[in-house]
Amino acid sequence: MDVEGRTSNANDNSLTHNPEHVQEKDIPNDSYDLSTAHTIDRDSWQQVGLMLVTGFNCGWIFSFSNLIMVPLGWTWGVILLFVVGFYTAYANWLLAAFHFIDGRRFIRYRDLMGFVYGKKMYHLTWISQFLTLLLENMGFILLGGKALKEINAEFSDSPLRLQYYIAITGAAYLIFSFSIPTLSSMRNWLGASAVITLAYIVFLLIVVVKDGKSNTNKDFTITGSKVNKVFNSFGAISAIIVTNTSGMLPEIQSTLRKPAVKNMRKALYSQFTVGILFYYGVTIIGYWAYGSMVSSYLPENLSGPRWINVIVNVIVFLQSIVSQHMFVAPIHEALDTRFLEIDKGMHSGKNFKRLFLLRICFYTRNTFVAAAFPFMGDFVNLLGSFSLVPLTFMFPSMLFLKIKGKGARIEKKAWHWINIIFSFLLTIATTISALRFIIDNIQKYQFFADA
Repeated sequence: MDVEGRTSNANDNSLTHNPEHVQEKDIPNDSYDLSTAHTIDRDSWQQVGLMLVTGFNCGWIFSFSNLIMVPLGWTWGVILLFVVGFYTAYANWLLAAFHFIDGRRFIRYRDLMGFVYGKKMYHLTWISQFLTLLLENMGFILLGGKALKEINAEFSDSPLRLQYYIAITGAAYLIFSFSIPTLSSMRNWLGASAVITLAYIVFLLIVVVKDGKSNTNKDFTITGSKVNKVFNSFGAISAIIVTNTSGMLPEIQSTLRKPAVKNMRKALYSQFTVGILFYYGVTIIGYWAYGSMVSSYLPENLSGPRWINVIVNVIVFLQSIVSQHMFVAPIHEALDTRFLEIDKGMHSGKNFKRLFLLRICFYTRNTFVAAAFPFMGDFVNLLGSFSLVPLTFMFPSMLFLKIKGKGARIEKKAWHWINIIFSFLLTIATTISALRFIIDNIQKYQFFADA
């Protein structure tokens, strides 16, 4: 991919931000690197909005009571949930505006940053984004394995090791990603995903509320030394960021019909209204019910009946198969565009074999790593720190200053510089916190631990 050749305007001060109406023109000659094996410019905002709502309400929401509320407590927990949530919604709203620049459409985050800032920023964005997505996928594999083990534990006093279920989960994800290779092809699966998402949240909340009413000895004390409390708080902030954003908004936006900016913002409104109601609701209610004793996987706290726990974990596993596909789509797109014949069907001829081989290589590696390091909270904290913070908060403000900064008012420039500086400091703090968690767990557990 010739980045230097495509970023010749990176230092050109004539970069202009396209108004929304430019998207309505037919400008194929001005399009920018739109060659892809995946589908673009086809989906409705309702479909993408539903994908965001269901994708962010995956089984990972069951870890947020422990990862967010336990280190922060009631006051700071609730305040930061809504402050960081609003800040994240604003950052994504801002980034959606830069889908078109100088009449060019950008369907990949790395292309956008490379065009505006040059080759080094292209590679930095590429590395940051793909590291985030890889960690997310490993976390999903671990989540699915955990759900399957919980089901086994309900019927056996000596359940199989977690690694067996991680392997089963990786195989299930592989089959789905091969059969449904793109974001747009998920259309017929999103309705079913929405139904089962609502089902397992409702089932779980019924038991959680019952447990909360009967639990009269709740303890909401924040434990640990002052230093540990500070670092744990930054870890919690990382988790809040993960609940709300993916670091792949341009790739999701590329699937939308015109006008893509307006439609992406409508989809974001769905996520940050309907979607946030569920994953924030589970986070807060789970902490209310069990206090500081809430598990890193909320179904482990359920008092029963047994069939509720089984149903919740079955649905978590099934729903995660669909949700994980959204968060790993940019990596699949990069591999498919590089190795497949993009002018032919993805399941035709040579593409069939190549696609299957690509998916096998990808999920075999990720499944192995997830099995070797089965620490669920660490995945959340790490991916929310050194890579997702810049992708979400820093880079959109950098784009604003480069593209619109020359004509912007001084207070707007100051605001975006504050965003950049704050994001940089937050990246350092949250990364140190995540590394402390990992070092602590490496000392506690062996490789391939039955966590």
